[in-house]
Amino acid sequence: MASSSSTLSFFLFALFITLSHAQNSFRPKALVLPVVKDSATNQYVTSINQRTPLVPVKLVVDIGSRYMWVDCDDGYVSSTYRPALCGSAQCSLAKANGCGNCFSTPRPGCSNNTCGVSPYNPIIKTSTYGDLAADVLSVQSTDGSSPGQVVTVPRFLFSCAPTFLLKGLASGVKGMAGFGRTRIGLPSQFAAAFSLPRRKFAICLSTSTSSNGAIFIGDGPYVFLPGTDVSNLLTYTPLITNPVSTAGSYVQGEPSYEYFIRVKSIKVNENRIPLNSSLLSIDSEGIGGTKISSVNPYTILESSIYKAVTDAFIRETKLTRVAPVAPFGVCFSSKNMTSTRVGPAVPSIDLVLQNENVYWRIFGANSVVSVNDKVMCLAFLDGGSNPRTSIVIGGHQLEDNLLQFDLATSRLGFTSTLLFMQTTCANFNFTSNAS
Repeated sequence: MASSSSTLSFFLFALFITLSHAQNSFRPKALVLPVVKDSATNQYVTSINQRTPLVPVKLVVDIGSRYMWVDCDDGYVSSTYRPALCGSAQCSLAKANGCGNCFSTPRPGCSNNTCGVSPYNPIIKTSTYGDLAADVLSVQSTDGSSPGQVVTVPRFLFSCAPTFLLKGLASGVKGMAGFGRTRIGLPSQFAAAFSLPRRKFAICLSTSTSSNGAIFIGDGPYVFLPGTDVSNLLTYTPLITNPVSTAGSYVQGEPSYEYFIRVKSIKVNENRIPLNSSLLSIDSEGIGGTKISSVNPYTILESSIYKAVTDAFIRETKLTRVAPVAPFGVCFSSKNMTSTRVGPAVPSIDLVLQNENVYWRIFGANSVVSVNDKVMCLAFLDGGSNPRTSIVIGGHQLEDNLLQFDLATSRLGFTSTLLFMQTTCANFNFTSNAS
């Protein structure tokens, strides 16, 4: 149960955002963002309209990051940019880590008497200081089956960042979109701005580098062509809190705002594999457990877990092994590979959750990847013997699966692959408006 202070904090934040949004009479049921896979980096990129006048801003999606940050050094021009003043409610909500002055001509990202936060780039594992600010943000509403009218938040909180923090991000990207469990993450800000009934968001990442997947903010339905409401397919498991932050920079005593689930065992071809079960739990120092990541392209396993999974996979498959192709450690000849509706015919991998009847099944479409026309590799990486997190479920394993994150009830809904239902995450209708 939330503490009274945290409940009051969110109420004040919701009031602040709602009042700043009061000129909009239309209240959407949900919002939708397009998201596309970048072919060069395997990062997932969305586009949000920001500033006055509005310009499209490309952002890498990081479901575990605490807020949105944008490069303000290179061409940020807006008549509605407002820095967050030291001691303001915005600074408190963002858990700002200090205040500063700009000893230069004031501009976006350089203002006097402004509180600062620490925007982080997980690709290069670098954090820096950035002004906290607010500006206009515009997105499309949805009825769950197609886009509706555009809606606007006049004072959406984000962090400015210097241009160098873009290093390692996809070409044309200007920052990162953080969906973490914070008061200024995208889900919480949008829920407050539009009085959405639940603080929920759902991601459906496409394998395609040319067709959009979708991110929904708000509750379902989530309808994909030819008319499948995939919210009816969800299985649920608790989201758990790591008591120690896993961020690149954080305040002492702050819990993690990333999304963790409790994996109790792993099966390959429905056979349980031997594991050190202590690695699957999070200890008092925040080490261990399983988290979901949209910035890691492939699932990363602690070394002993990796060995157990790969040994079992090799044992259960009839494919011929070939020399590994970096970054993968286990590869096969695709000469005699047969295909099914859910990808190559390879052994299934199950992440068993709160009990034996609740499991996330990973089929061939999500367990292996084609590196060329002759070689297929197991899309899991060896994370070493002492990683901070034992299992990091990466992007390839998320593709064509819909995941719903319910921040209010701390619950994850997941579908496993949509290929069984003869649809994909690229099948949301972005081309026509809701009536």
